[in-house]
Amino acid sequence: MPYYSFDLVVGEELKNQGGLILENLEVASDRADQLAAELCIVRPELKGSGCAVRVTSAENTEVYRTSLDPIPSWMRAPPNGDNGTR
Repeated sequence: MPYYSFDLVVGEELKNQGGLILENLEVASDRADQLAAELCIVRPELKGSGCAVRVTSAENTEVYRTSLDPIPSWMRAPPNGDNGTR
């Protein structure tokens, strides 16, 4: 199973949030999304500042990134994949 590292990205600064051996990238990206949500709760000052959680592989290649800023509902895709056009 692959090893993934998680960093809090604040501007150009990377703050290590630890690493985990996980089943695959899908599980790692879910964990990054959870970490971003948790950071928004414990560090609310980070919201609205362009911060993100990034995931890197064992080879130190970025494989996923999620923003701490919430995505406005009008920008989210509908759950059924309908893009609103008919």
